Amino acid sequence: MTAHVPGRDRLPKRPPHLATRTGAERVRWRVISGYVRPHLPPLLAGGLLSLLTAASGLVLPLVVRELIGSLGSHRSLLGLLGLMIALVIVNAGLGAASGYLLSRTAESVVLAARSRLIDRLLGLTISALDRAEPGDLISRLTADTTMLRDFTTGAVAGVVTGSVVLVATLAMMAVLDVVLLGITLGMFIVAGLVVGLLVPRVGRSARIAQDYVGVMAAGMERVLGGFRTVKASGAERTQGQHMHAAARQAWGANVRAARWNAVADNIGGLAIQAAFVTVLAAGGARVASGAISVATLVAFLLYLYFLLPPIQQLVGAAGDYQIGAAALARISAAERLPVESVAELANGHGGSPDCPATIAFEQVRFRYRPELPETHCGISFSVPARGITAFVGLSGAGKTSIFSLLERFYEPDSGRILVDGKDIRDWLIPDLRAAIGYVEQDAPILSGSLRENLLLGAPGATDDDIVGTLRITRLSTLVARLPDGLETAVGHRGARLSGGERQRVAIARALLRRPRLLLLDEVTSQLDARNEAALRETVAETALITTVLIVAHRLSTVTMADRIIVMDSGNIKAIGTHRELVASNSLYAELATTQFVSAAER
Repeated sequence: MTAHVPGRDRLPKRPPHLATRTGAERVRWRVISGYVRPHLPPLLAGGLLSLLTAASGLVLPLVVRELIGSLGSHRSLLGLLGLMIALVIVNAGLGAASGYLLSRTAESVVLAARSRLIDRLLGLTISALDRAEPGDLISRLTADTTMLRDFTTGAVAGVVTGSVVLVATLAMMAVLDVVLLGITLGMFIVAGLVVGLLVPRVGRSARIAQDYVGVMAAGMERVLGGFRTVKASGAERTQGQHMHAAARQAWGANVRAARWNAVADNIGGLAIQAAFVTVLAAGGARVASGAISVATLVAFLLYLYFLLPPIQQLVGAAGDYQIGAAALARISAAERLPVESVAELANGHGGSPDCPATIAFEQVRFRYRPELPETHCGISFSVPARGITAFVGLSGAGKTSIFSLLERFYEPDSGRILVDGKDIRDWLIPDLRAAIGYVEQDAPILSGSLRENLLLGAPGATDDDIVGTLRITRLSTLVARLPDGLETAVGHRGARLSGGERQRVAIARALLRRPRLLLLDEVTSQLDARNEAALRETVAETALITTVLIVAHRLSTVTMADRIIVMDSGNIKAIGTHRELVASNSLYAELATTQFVSAAER
């Protein structure tokens, strides 16, 4: 019984047309042909050289037969010996060239698969990533694509060249003696039946092993993503147990695959040995009866050993196909994950930064998944150009989800969202996001240098732009004391920076984009009083030329807003200024005297 693999159900189920084995095979070959087709010329050249290598080898037994037949005569044997040496040298040279071309083609197929999968993963919708395990997706990009290397040279090129060489060798053996050929084929038919039973076991074991490798990678990615939390919780052992269990399952499946593969590989050699003994006995009898000569028997026995490489190639191709098919299935599943409607990765054009955006929500309803309750229950509001609009409410009210909808990380179930009077579904995603600067609550920082983080969304920003933004966000002092200035590595997820520094870097990164709409999700949560005051001045100055939306919990941030939108359980409860809402809305008044006060005291 196949073991259950945690996380396997997070990827799309196999389409109904893949339920049958024949349909699955067709799909696999169609997918792999898409990877191989651009590299068909070098693949064919490598296959041709492989055939020429085999052909030069097939001539050798005939030369040996001629040499043995000439031993009793007075003819010079130097020519035949020279021909044998030349055939050996040519065989080695052609084999090396063939191996290089096929290996190079296989690496090119791996590169194409990785490039295609990179683009696909970068274009994923946020909802698709929510359902997947990032570590498992990384495993598909790295480990699974690597397995396509042997799939290309073994399963694709190996089947063709191995089959041709096998047929050619059998034809030469038929020319020498049909009776001995029949004995040989009888041995190989039995061996083929046994191998046919073993190879599917290799594929099943390989698929299970690769799934567990993905589970292990997902577990490690999760732990490293919250490494401090894991350490502080003393959870290294319990988290490690899950990954160790997955590693053991992968080991067990790989061992089973290796066992069946080893047996299958050696069945061919066993068949050759059995055929050799049988042919030697039967051939000796035929030599004694005068049916064939000794030279013919020696040549036939040499051809018998020439059968071993193509047979091993075909058996290996069957194993490579099973392993490659398992990898291909995982890659194809990742490629079927939904991507954004416009997946261009180039920077878009969000319009002139001197023209702040207007926002309107019209009866917007939204839920993250069908089985979850609504996050927005038909909300409507509008935000004019310029100024600060603050969203307040209890946790789970739907405040941050507004930002996610504006960025088109998710699509509303109904209603319309307008930016500059235009439905955001009519915007190209790169153009929409180019108009927006977004600072998330946890202020994620990417591994790399400080400069790389600042320029993430504005690669064309000048040094003067960076210096000005650093001054506004109070980061100039930080940069001055860093050992390598802007080139200092910030560590994994900005681990070498404090929480407040990470928030200011995230704000600077957003401001460098010169956005027409600035989204700030509780950006003061990790700032001290001095830096918070400085940030308020920056936001107030930015709001003169840009539309600013803030999810706020601190009273000082709320009171500086031009308008405040009060949310509760996915509904808009009130809109107004701080003074108006304190007097007219009981929920806001309660927030102002409890939540905001608590935040102000922190």
